[in-house]
Amino acid sequence: MRNYIQRGENLTVAAPYAVTSGAGVLLGAIFGVAAEDAASGATVDIATFGVFTLPKATGALSVGDALFWDNTAKVVTKTATGNTRIGVAVETAASGDATAAVRLNGSF
Repeated sequence: MRNYIQRGENLTVAAPYAVTSGAGVLLGAIFGVAAEDAASGATVDIATFGVFTLPKATGALSVGDALFWDNTAKVVTKTATGNTRIGVAVETAASGDATAAVRLNGSF
């Protein structure tokens, strides 16, 4: 196929804000995890598939829960309203846990 570009599991994008390695990056409907630190506007590689530990909002999670990215607080949440769907929980997490194991599903 002459029109094939790449698998899309990793993308190089302009950082919409300063990010650190392992931080969530949201560009429109594209969500990924930064592979390195980057200043706002600098290029950064993001992983759009895989399982990652990400910071989470207060609230318990069960395996299979749909998860969303709160781009204001920069955390994973079960709240869909005003947030972008990014994947599913792959481990349970208690309400007070600071992180969640998330399987990214690429753009929905």
